[in-house]
Amino acid sequence: MEISNTLHTSTIVLAGATGNLGGRIARSLLEKGATVRVLVRADSNANKVDALRKSGATICEVDFHNAAELMKACEGATCVVSALSGLHYVMVGIQTLLLDAAVAAGVPRFIPSDFAIDFTKLPYGNNRNLDFRKEFKERLEKAPIAATSVLCGMFSDLLTGQAPIILFPIKRVMYYGNPDQLMDFTTIQNTADYTAAAALDPNTPRYLCIAGDVLTVHGLCEAAGKATGEEFKLLRIGGLGLLNTIIKITKTVIPGSNEAYPAWQGMQYMRDMFRGMAKLESLDNNRYPEIRWTRVAEVLANR
Repeated sequence: MEISNTLHTSTIVLAGATGNLGGRIARSLLEKGATVRVLVRADSNANKVDALRKSGATICEVDFHNAAELMKACEGATCVVSALSGLHYVMVGIQTLLLDAAVAAGVPRFIPSDFAIDFTKLPYGNNRNLDFRKEFKERLEKAPIAATSVLCGMFSDLLTGQAPIILFPIKRVMYYGNPDQLMDFTTIQNTADYTAAAALDPNTPRYLCIAGDVLTVHGLCEAAGKATGEEFKLLRIGGLGLLNTIIKITKTVIPGSNEAYPAWQGMQYMRDMFRGMAKLESLDNNRYPEIRWTRVAEVLANR
C-alpha cells in the first residue's frame, strides 16, 4: 500500500494522545512525516503534553463541550483519530462530540477508539466496555463521514502481568473452555503503527483486522516456554459457564461501576476470547508491508 504521496499533505487530528496507545500513534504519525494536531484538555498531564510538543506535535487545548472550538481544531484535517479511553461519558459522549466536530469541519475520515476483539459479533449486555463501542458504532455509521475501525484482538503486552492468563510463578497457562480455540494478540506498538498508516491511507475500508499472533492456549504454552526456556503446562479452571458465574459474583462483591477496567471487565474480555465468538476472521496485516509484527514469545521474553 503506497502512502508516501500523502505524507506532506496529511494533517491528522488526534484525541487521546496522552494515553499509552495515543502517544504511540502520535509518534508513529510524526515519524511518517504527517502534521499531527493533538487535542488536549486544560487538565491534561502537563509532562505528557510537553513531551508531545517537543516531539513535533501541534498542541490544541480544547473544551470538548465547546462545539465551535472543537470544530475549529478539526478544520483542514484529512483524518480525525480517536484513542480515547474511559467509560460511557468518554467512549460515547466525548467521541460523539468529536465526531460531530469532524463532520462540521468537513473532515473526510474518522478512526474511532475501537481497538479490540470483533465486538460487532457480540450482543448487547455481554461486555460492558464493548457495549460502549457498539453504541458509538451506531452513531458513527449514521454520520456523513468515512469511518475505519482497527480491530486488534487483545493487546499482547497485557500477557506480561495485567491479564492473568500466563502464570509465570507456577509455569501454567490458565484457561476456561476449549484449549484449541484460536485467539488474536497484537502489541500496543504494532496497533499504533498500523493505525498511523491507516490514518494516512485515504482508501481504507470500514474495518481493518490485525493480529501480531494468532494462538490457542497450547500456543501460549509454547510461546512462554520459548521465552523463558522452561516448560509451561495448561491449567483448565473449568468451562465458560463457570467463568460466567465468577463474573457475576465478582460484579456483586466488587462492583467497580465507576472504573474503566475493574476485575470483572477483564474477565468478560477473556471469556469472549476463550469462546471465540469475537475472533477476527481475515487479517489485513499485509496492507502496510513496512510493519514488522511482534510475536507473543518476543513480548514475553522482554517482560
